Amino acid sequence: MSAPTTVNCHDLDQLMTSDTPLRVIDVRTPGEFETAHIAGSYNVPLDLLREHRDEIVKHLDQQVVLVCKSGQRAGQAEVTLREAGLCNVHVLDGGITSWEARGFAVTRGAQRWDLERQVRLVAGSIVLTSVLGSIAVPKLKWLAGAIGGGLTFAAVSNTCAMGTMLGKLPYNRGNACDAQNVVAQLVER
Repeated sequence: MSAPTTVNCHDLDQLMTSDTPLRVIDVRTPGEFETAHIAGSYNVPLDLLREHRDEIVKHLDQQVVLVCKSGQRAGQAEVTLREAGLCNVHVLDGGITSWEARGFAVTRGAQRWDLERQVRLVAGSIVLTSVLGSIAVPKLKWLAGAIGGGLTFAAVSNTCAMGTMLGKLPYNRGNACDAQNVVAQLVER
């Protein structure tokens, strides 16, 4: 598998103000998107994009730049879209974190924890509880070991099962986070 084609923040800013048709698609959860996003971007969560890629690809005839927090999920989305036959796909290098760090404007809404922070909280809480609980129930140490193994696998495979599960919680989902609403937004604009 080849590395994703990236675009830096300055180039994206220039593309957004040029006459070149462009779609900026943010693949983070609706909760993360609501917290801060690039003005004019569309929120198409990664799991929804994967599940409905063929329907979504029909409405992406312009150049597409994918955005997430750091570039990891956007890279996964890029693979998904390329496999569906879309060639004009790029990933924002460094994600929205880089975009904000370089002083580019974002639209802010209700502040929520990003998905990576939620994963650290849940994984750390399970490990801590398991280790402390293993004083009374020694076999609980294996739960801590399983979480450590899962985190190791997540790093090696560049995936995160816990993040995927947390992304499906109501806290991370918006009211309009379904395939019909996403496609409707892509068609409208």
